[in-house]
Amino acid sequence: MVQERPVRVERRLLAILAADVAGYSRLMHSDEEATHARLTTLLVEAVHPAIAEHGGRIVKNTGDGFLAEFPSAVEAVRGALQFQTRVSELTLGDAEDRRIAFRVGINIGDVIVEPHDIFGDGVNIAARLESIATAGGICISLSVYDQIQGKVDVEVVDLSDQVLKNISRPVRAFAVATRGSFSTIVTAPDIARHSSSPPRLSIVVLPFSNLSGDPDQDYFVDGVTETLTTDLSRIRGAFVVARNSAFSYKGKSIDIRQVGRELNVRYVLEGSVQRRGNRLRVNVQLVDAQTGSHVWAERFDKPVADLFDIQDEIVSLLANALNSQLIEAEARRAQLSMHPDATDLVFQGFACTYKGATREYMSQARNFFERALKIDPESVGALVGMARVDFAMGAAVLVHDRVERLSAAEANAIRAVSLAPDYPWAHLILGGVQIFTNRAVRGIAEFEQVLRLDRNCADAHAYTGLAKVFLGRAPESEAHVVEAFRLSPRDIAAYQWTHILGSASIHLGEYVQAISWLRRSLDANRNFPPTHFLLAATLGLLGTRDEARAVATAGLALNPSFTIRLFRAFSASDNATYLAGRERVCEGMRLAGVPED
Repeated sequence: MVQERPVRVERRLLAILAADVAGYSRLMHSDEEATHARLTTLLVEAVHPAIAEHGGRIVKNTGDGFLAEFPSAVEAVRGALQFQTRVSELTLGDAEDRRIAFRVGINIGDVIVEPHDIFGDGVNIAARLESIATAGGICISLSVYDQIQGKVDVEVVDLSDQVLKNISRPVRAFAVATRGSFSTIVTAPDIARHSSSPPRLSIVVLPFSNLSGDPDQDYFVDGVTETLTTDLSRIRGAFVVARNSAFSYKGKSIDIRQVGRELNVRYVLEGSVQRRGNRLRVNVQLVDAQTGSHVWAERFDKPVADLFDIQDEIVSLLANALNSQLIEAEARRAQLSMHPDATDLVFQGFACTYKGATREYMSQARNFFERALKIDPESVGALVGMARVDFAMGAAVLVHDRVERLSAAEANAIRAVSLAPDYPWAHLILGGVQIFTNRAVRGIAEFEQVLRLDRNCADAHAYTGLAKVFLGRAPESEAHVVEAFRLSPRDIAAYQWTHILGSASIHLGEYVQAISWLRRSLDANRNFPPTHFLLAATLGLLGTRDEARAVATAGLALNPSFTIRLFRAFSASDNATYLAGRERVCEGMRLAGVPED
């Protein structure tokens, strides 16, 4: 009897791409025919050409998606990037709740091949990677990541090991993003649509290590950790893991990404305290819990005085630094999102304002905040952001309609306060508007309210110093600004604080000291036009005309419409002492060659 040979199974090593439409059931429920027609158009105009161009083949359609094979992982990723970009362009004008976006997963596997289908573990993994991708996103396996390194010009974010449904072993996954703005493409590193994904601004402060070799110092080190945990919780929108959970890791060797998974946080702050003689050294680092990469690190050296006072000072330093660092980190994450929500846009807007008070940066910031308000008209962050932009443009003399801008800033700040009475930044902007509109006493009261809500708000102290200049009490300004620097010596807004000190010095007739402060301001941030003009005026008053003109020219490059008439047309105060000082500034500007009209 002749034994029949078994049918030979054809196998191939392929790059497998699985894709589906995010929220397809919801879209079909809303409008079946329109959704079907739009999906067909996108497949024909964007997906099919990109796959064919990169040597791929659609194996089968799956109703709301498709399965494709490629002979190369590099071409699979390039094809996915191409059609995701094109889909994004074609749907840019669509309403948010009707926009079609694909999720993509790519894996390499040795699979069983049939004419109209492919089978195997490699296919299943591609499908599961697709399920954890964001709308408009691409998620790849470690095998794909290894193949595309150095060959495809993309950035990837390590999502670490993922436990995928019906896959027996964890799979190392990566999110892919193009280098560019959020509007061009395509993925986000976090899996935000899952209820278990870490919240924005979520952080755990791990117990700081005591490196002093003295167990009696543990109480102080633990106190820094506990107080910092409390103070960070005051950041609006922050999710801070409670002290008891954080201290469960004390004294243990830990893996940051594991901590992130166990506590469901995006960021981990760890640090150490070392006492040597009469000095304390504090080392801190902020780590992305999903990738294990460092976001920020800093070292503080402080003389030891009263330990409780120094503990409060260290906490203030860290809280102020972390506030801006977390917002900038979230802004970088938001840039990778194809369809940012209101909070994503707010983070990006504030990151723009940090760069400096120029028309360019303020215009960029306004765009983000306006888009956020279209999505959520009651977004407190966006309202405060809009107020901040208008306040900055009015206060820095970047526009001719200063009164209108400051009025708009006040209206948005008041609305934000009505929605969130305990939000310090809303009160801070409101106070800022008041001191620039001849209501300095009321402004100081707002700053006092800010400090009741957030004792670490260094800006409230600095703005109080500016209010004292407007009240004709410039000698009192320095103490307030010095307190701001004590709380946050490396603050991103420090260039404004040295500007305030320079302004106070001019009003006191201390021109040499004013020049010193104003140069420090420009060293910290050259994108603040008022400092250029104030320094030019001071140099002009001292007779250093050539340098004064050069500085004035630099200021006009940042703010070409600035004139002395525009500067004088709006007075922050009617105090006689202040007005006399302002006239000296105007005279100095004339000597520096600043245009009169």
